[in-house]
Amino acid sequence: MISKKSTVRSDPSPGGYRPYVSARRPGGKPSKKPGFRVLVHRKYLPIWNEIPERAGLENAQQFYDHVAYTPGVIPSVGSSVILKGKAGKPMKPGYSRTMHYSITGAGRINYQWSRKAKDGAKGDAHPVVKILTINLDSH
Repeated sequence: MISKKSTVRSDPSPGGYRPYVSARRPGGKPSKKPGFRVLVHRKYLPIWNEIPERAGLENAQQFYDHVAYTPGVIPSVGSSVILKGKAGKPMKPGYSRTMHYSITGAGRINYQWSRKAKDGAKGDAHPVVKILTINLDSH
């Protein structure tokens, strides 16, 4: 449990059958509410927390802002391509093909997004981005 005086927040806990958890924006909350909920697979959560150190806080925030607001648009900073073949196949109907984002020379992040995902506990449709893999080894 986090005390009100504490400024350090613990990582969110995944459910037994829900492997994705909320990915917090590096450096703190965004200035406006994101259009998409950003989720990261629990096995990549420790690596997600390393991105600001490895790629720089500004680059980490630019990536988060890109996926939280405009995941289907080619980013203005960084480079992104749509994966082809099996690697790019959507995980479920309604999801995009896999996007491959290069975060400076620090590594790569693959994600898919949906405007109407029904993965929540209540089954209500909402916009979501799922970070599938993170590789912080340089190319």
